[in-house]
Amino acid sequence: MSVIILFCAIVIISCIITNKFSNKLGMPSLVFFMFLGVLFGSDGILKLSFDDYDLTSKLCSIGLLFIIFYGGFCTKKPNENKVTIQAILLSSLGTILTAIFTAVFCYYGLKLPFAESFLIGAIISSTDAASVFSILRSKRLNLKFHTAPILEMESGSNDPFAYMLTMLGLLLLKGESPFSLTPLLFKQLIFGIAFGVLIAYVAIFIFKKTKLLTEGTDTIFMVAIALISFSLPDLIGGNGYLSVYITGIILGNSEIRNKINLIYFFDGITALSQVIIFFLIGFLSFPHRIPEILVPAVLITLFLSFVARPLAVMFIMLPFKAPWNQISFIFWAGLRGAASIVFAIMAVAQSTDLKYDLFHIVFVVALLSVAIQGSMLPFIAKRDSMIDRFTDVRKTFNDYQQESAISLTKFIIQENHHWRGCKLRDLTLADNSLILVINRDGERIIPNGDTQLETGDEVLMGTTVVQSKCDIKLCETVIDKGHEWLNKKINELDCPKGFLIVLIKREDDSFVPNGESEIKLGDTIVFQEA
Repeated sequence: MSVIILFCAIVIISCIITNKFSNKLGMPSLVFFMFLGVLFGSDGILKLSFDDYDLTSKLCSIGLLFIIFYGGFCTKKPNENKVTIQAILLSSLGTILTAIFTAVFCYYGLKLPFAESFLIGAIISSTDAASVFSILRSKRLNLKFHTAPILEMESGSNDPFAYMLTMLGLLLLKGESPFSLTPLLFKQLIFGIAFGVLIAYVAIFIFKKTKLLTEGTDTIFMVAIALISFSLPDLIGGNGYLSVYITGIILGNSEIRNKINLIYFFDGITALSQVIIFFLIGFLSFPHRIPEILVPAVLITLFLSFVARPLAVMFIMLPFKAPWNQISFIFWAGLRGAASIVFAIMAVAQSTDLKYDLFHIVFVVALLSVAIQGSMLPFIAKRDSMIDRFTDVRKTFNDYQQESAISLTKFIIQENHHWRGCKLRDLTLADNSLILVINRDGERIIPNGDTQLETGDEVLMGTTVVQSKCDIKLCETVIDKGHEWLNKKINELDCPKGFLIVLIKREDDSFVPNGESEIKLGDTIVFQEA
């Protein structure tokens, strides 16, 4: 037992280390987790034999349900109904069209059996939320035309539809008639939606109307809600992944206590789930088998990326008169990843009638998609002129806060300090750093460039980092339309005693204001609370 626990710890730490390298190389970290699993596996350096598809399917299913729940919980409902409709159509109809186009190619182009062709199309029909979320956030891709929320909603909600199609494919593989599968579709959709909504509102009622939850137990309760919302509909033939996504998105867009801490908690759970899933995917693989399926896997990847996905996106987006650069970016952002491979593992675990190495075909498709498409996504955004410097992609997630803490450092100018006698404009400070306040002989001074530092000065320096290093709390807020401070001078504000505006950030400039400074639209105001 101790050996297994130690092995798990080594794997997690190894994934953290590889994540550091992936950030430097610009490649999605999930690819590195997969390669790490390959190194540990039967064809790797350690040559640890592992081929238990059933156990892997169970473990990955648990991880995937938390990823899908968190995808819903973190996705903020767009303000525009048009954006919501586009995202829903892409996640439902777009997924179905992608599956059908790919199945037709596999059947006629690769001469695969009909049932296996449909199964392959179903399994790789959804985009990967973990990959899309990770790249949008880490690369800060602020996109035009509300493209970020479209991609986030689509990638977060299309896994349930891909799962439903995969279940249909498995039944076709067992010889079921396509017409006899209609009741299954209704059960999957109706029970998935009904249980997702019902469980979400029960959870909201418990959060708001009862005293059942105390500090700390709310996170445990939310884990239980995620597990219940998946398992209950699944027990009676409903779509558990659809249910857990709907539960997540309703809770994430509701006013419940401690939401930000819940997001941080599930951020950790989801990160661990991604590590486990992608490591197990690599661990389960046998790279020596890949050459046998490499040609069909590459052909499927090319068809999926340049024919099936673009056709599905154009079919849905053109009626909305979407610009071509947006359509181009959306179809390139159709990354395949964890969900596709997990569904492939489920299919292998449930069926012994497969004539082709389904797992390794999907493995290669997902690997090429995440590694190549994912790495090129920032380049494609620039090529298609999709970058919008007036938006912030973080605002499309529920963990975005308009106000955030500022990191502070406080120190005293000693007799031998190299800043003693210098004016502030002559100092060389680190990026995003600014001297905010000087305390001199009990007097608080708001400095400017001509302020000269003297022996005994207590200097307060601020940087745009989240953690605070002293007991003084600064916050920042952005001035938007309708803000009560807009177009007012600082000396005209009705502020409580002890309240102090210490910095204004305007476009690419930052300055320390005085009483005559006027607050303008788009300013970021850094202030000390009373």
